[in-house]
Amino acid sequence: MAVSLGVQSCYAGNDTIMKTAFVFPGQGSQSIGMMSHYADLSLIQETFHEASDILEQDMWSLVNQGPAEALNQTVNTQPIMLTAGFAVYRAWEMLGGKQPDYMAGHSLGEYTALVASKALTFTDALRLVRYRAEVMQDCVPEGVGGMAAIVGLDDDKVQTICSESISESKEESLEPANFNSPGQVVIAGHKHAVQRAMILAKERGAKLTALLPMSIPSHCSLMKPAAERMRSLLETISFQAPIIPILHNVDIQPHPDTSSIREILAQQLYRPVRWVETIRAFTSAGVSHVIECGPGKVLTGLTKRIDTKLNNLSLTDSEIIRRTIDILK
Repeated sequence: MAVSLGVQSCYAGNDTIMKTAFVFPGQGSQSIGMMSHYADLSLIQETFHEASDILEQDMWSLVNQGPAEALNQTVNTQPIMLTAGFAVYRAWEMLGGKQPDYMAGHSLGEYTALVASKALTFTDALRLVRYRAEVMQDCVPEGVGGMAAIVGLDDDKVQTICSESISESKEESLEPANFNSPGQVVIAGHKHAVQRAMILAKERGAKLTALLPMSIPSHCSLMKPAAERMRSLLETISFQAPIIPILHNVDIQPHPDTSSIREILAQQLYRPVRWVETIRAFTSAGVSHVIECGPGKVLTGLTKRIDTKLNNLSLTDSEIIRRTIDILK
């Protein structure tokens, strides 16, 4: 489905032939030592030290030394991935990289996009994502929720399977949570319903079903209580209109109105990440280069599967940042 961005009425247009979109990763891209590839850029470490002071926790040591169990705890992963993505974007700017035409973030990455687009301060974003992680963890008891990847079925079939898996239960829920690429959908909800859906998916021809190592069922209705708590905190935070249009996960639209941004971020907790539509919207807007800003290549891999004609780049080390800046001059 093509989505109209409607940015001309909200933002100044960009008449350059080569249009770029920066995308920021969320949970799942973290690994110990992931920032070591930027060792010659002091601004990276400075950004982590700033985050450490704000959260009163040594984020730099955690990301470089672990342990992995602590790094992968949601309350740590979310602020670390925010810091990592913003640090790389800061380095991009410092080295003379041009401002992108659009931005988007996958789930948590949406907060990084808001900071990079100057809609939200780094300090406020760190506090928001730390709280976001806490309310998500508190919302569903350990072992109750689950998420699984379904590969090889179209979106409608996955939606039908979710409905069938809870048809005999009024107390369970299960929904598509991430539309990541054609034929790859992540589902989320009650763990037993997730497990039933995995069996149904295999019976219907899925190439792969995999239970994800996450106890928090993100982007589904189980997160509505967390969204209410998040909404209350968001009302206390000051936002500015983004200087770069951000396509939000919920509706694939830019929102220059700050009250809309608050509501979108609350809804994001229980509504699906529509990544396929996001990338296709970039294409419709004339984007030629999609650049993953941060460690890892998860989003780059998804983009390749969504649209093979797009140029995909991942800013995974300092040398690639410099080469990409030269490419886009």
